[in-house]
Amino acid sequence: MTASPPSPFPETAISEGESLSGPWRAPRQMLADQSYDHHSSIHDDATAQRLGFKGGTIEGPTHFSQFAPLAVAAWGPRWLDVGCISAHYRAPVYEGEEVRAHMARVVPGQRIAEIWMEKADGTEVLRGTCSVGPDHPESALDRRLAELPALEQPVILEDVVIGTKTPRRRVAVGFDQHMGDLYPFTLRQKLGVITEASPYYAEESAGASPHSRAIIPVEMISVLLNHAWGGESFYRRGPVVGLFADQEIRLHDGPLFVGESYEIEREAIALTGSRRTESLWIRTRVYRPGEDRLLATMLLNQAIMKDSFAGYEEEHARLYRVDGRDAL
Repeated sequence: MTASPPSPFPETAISEGESLSGPWRAPRQMLADQSYDHHSSIHDDATAQRLGFKGGTIEGPTHFSQFAPLAVAAWGPRWLDVGCISAHYRAPVYEGEEVRAHMARVVPGQRIAEIWMEKADGTEVLRGTCSVGPDHPESALDRRLAELPALEQPVILEDVVIGTKTPRRRVAVGFDQHMGDLYPFTLRQKLGVITEASPYYAEESAGASPHSRAIIPVEMISVLLNHAWGGESFYRRGPVVGLFADQEIRLHDGPLFVGESYEIEREAIALTGSRRTESLWIRTRVYRPGEDRLLATMLLNQAIMKDSFAGYEEEHARLYRVDGRDAL
């Protein structure tokens, strides 16, 4: 008799009521030493405090791991192959804080559900949708991006051309591969502290999973697709500090595997903004090397803090002065 594959999340207890809910977790901050453009990031305490945060923030996609067991409970392990998580980040989380993931219950035939995460004090950390494909319904970020007005009078992003694509770049992640200055840790180190462990992720147990090899956790797909910037950028102004404000990871023909090479291309698809930020929306597409069949996509809103750009107001006045007066 052939042994049944292991449960994807045997250590995650899920409570059921009007929604599916996971346990309270305290995710780990692993980006305190992150740097880009030769300076520290929002995950560094001093940099974050200078910009008005309590301290270095935990990276948003870290929270995606807590939703994977809920989606698998709703749609089975196939969610790890053709699932999607789409979220707007609403509040930062700091080292030591506990958070809990929730997903609305689904009925047979339903392919999308609302998701949200909260802190112990009720603060909403993120809100969005999970869905199952490969032909995914309209996601939370599909709706959000369609509703947001375009950025007027950009300064930091003034030279961005919508529709610009980067050349394809080869990427991969191994268990002991250092992921560079943007992600100063390895997959093995991440798996040592990941909020939801799975035998599908681990080198020693993945052979018994349906794919007979280790898959990349959804939060580490973000690392895979973001670590290899290679000096290329859609904008030239800086130095600046940004954060993830919205993010979606969608598997069309997955999963993605540890140790396998992929090709990615990025496209600038929209500019939006707020009182404090200028936002560049980037869609990253994932292919097998030399092929055009789409395996996965990531939609990311890289929100750049205006206060992190020296002389922002003066540069705005220079760019948009009308009849001798600032157009702001």
